Amino acid sequence: MFETLQDKLQGVFDQLSRRGRLTERDVDTALREVRLALLEADVNFKVTKDLVARIKERAIGAEVMRSLSPAQQVIKIVNEELVATLGEPAPLNLGGGSPRVIMLVGLQGAGKTTMAAKLALHLRRSSHRPLMVAADTRRPAAIEQLKVLGKQLDIPVYDEGTTVAPPTICANALKAAKEGAHSIVIIDTSGRLQIDEALMQELTDIQDKSAPQEVLLVVDAMIGQDAVKVAEGFNEQVGLTGLILTKIDGDARGGAAISVREVTGVPIKFLGTGEKLSDLEVFHPDRLASRILGMGDVLTLIERAEAELDEDLAQEAASKLMEGKFDLDDFLKQLQQIKKMGPLTQILEMVPGFNKMAKDIPMDVAEQQMVLTEAIINSMTLKERRNPRLLNASRKRRVARGSGTNVQDVNQLISQFRQMQKMMKQLKDPRKMRGLMNMFDGFR
Repeated sequence: MFETLQDKLQGVFDQLSRRGRLTERDVDTALREVRLALLEADVNFKVTKDLVARIKERAIGAEVMRSLSPAQQVIKIVNEELVATLGEPAPLNLGGGSPRVIMLVGLQGAGKTTMAAKLALHLRRSSHRPLMVAADTRRPAAIEQLKVLGKQLDIPVYDEGTTVAPPTICANALKAAKEGAHSIVIIDTSGRLQIDEALMQELTDIQDKSAPQEVLLVVDAMIGQDAVKVAEGFNEQVGLTGLILTKIDGDARGGAAISVREVTGVPIKFLGTGEKLSDLEVFHPDRLASRILGMGDVLTLIERAEAELDEDLAQEAASKLMEGKFDLDDFLKQLQQIKKMGPLTQILEMVPGFNKMAKDIPMDVAEQQMVLTEAIINSMTLKERRNPRLLNASRKRRVARGSGTNVQDVNQLISQFRQMQKMMKQLKDPRKMRGLMNMFDGFR
């Protein structure tokens, strides 16, 4: 979402880094480009104006002008002011008596129902016992959708069909939650195409019946500045405690994420980063600012790896690799583990400095290659995966047909795998390490 803004800001910083000392004129020129980049990214005009003014006030001060590396100081200031604009981290308020109630509100199509399941999964991983409540009676498919998601996650869903009023459903759900010893109740409410009186009255009635600790607005980040207007409208009517921005993995300009906290005063609590039910991140302003400035986000990458990767499988693969016993079946398992973490581009953009390298790497080609590799290995028998030497000409033709590739692709995969095995054997021989390091220097 922030790719265009990231590229433009990186261009500004590159220009500054070529100057040994910065003058006020240099800063003005750079900040003019920053202002344009933010406005083109659909950041609110007032937010942009205030942000750039704060950056300028600090950037023309003594801390930058007398610095040995003024460009780095400017980047540091931009990062700090961007974090200030995004607001303080705001964890969920889960205090008070059990069960704690979280009410999800928003316009139709924002992704409330899916978000209810994502949030339930996130809270269960934190040792809570969630109960989801199907209170969207205006869209019958929403009830069925929530039940399907609940079955998929093995998380219970309370519903009373479409004939009972949503406030009554929520009141009854609270009683059921107490009887079932559930610690969290997540209410999926109805949405409309736009804010209207009937919608707000229904939400107010649900609030009266359920007394939620959290009222979270689920808003589509791809609708740009309209996201700010929607947040303001809901906040005035029902009093929001937080925001969840969905679809930040899309290709919209991303300004809403920067603007919405500053304009509404309501904190962002979660980011929906993809379509999978595990694609939900706790919002950390400093981490998002780092991503926007192309500085990566190693902490989120580590958290995602810890949540998605099988540690025992990783250790087993590592020991097999060092012992020279790593085969194509192990390689397939590792590919599948990496896919759990999300799209390759999303993973690599969290690596510091990757945005510069990405211009030289066609990531769509890399994604396609991973799909082809997995298809080729899946078309092999278990014996062939464990011993690729069994793959004679006829077997290779069978594998190629089964994977929708050609024999040349199969040969290339086997060749690359053998090279990797050979390299790992060299790592075990100290006498060959020097030559290997020289080869890495050549790659670099």
